[in-house]
Amino acid sequence: MWFTIWSVLVVGTLVGAFFLGRDLWRKAKALARQLSQASLVMDRFAQRTDELSAALQANAPSTAPTVAADPEPLRERVHELRAGRAERRALRRTRNSLTWDRWRRFNA
Repeated sequence: MWFTIWSVLVVGTLVGAFFLGRDLWRKAKALARQLSQASLVMDRFAQRTDELSAALQANAPSTAPTVAADPEPLRERVHELRAGRAERRALRRTRNSLTWDRWRRFNA
């Protein structure tokens, strides 16, 4: 009788171990596939990052010393930057006033 009980327990354990091992094997294969896809995506991401950083470095303004340079181009650049800042400020004030008007209408 004990032989039958232990035999059933051992066979049941082996069957359970088989199904567990098969499930783990399938999950490991799926993980390997996902890791290979992730590595391909990371390679494309690294290449794109290198391209963008090279483009940014090529288009970056010069930061060379300008002590002995002609001040007129520098003044023009400062005026351009100030004009751009003033435009952005005006747009921001317009957006803010529209937002405040909507809030006032909502609360009224």
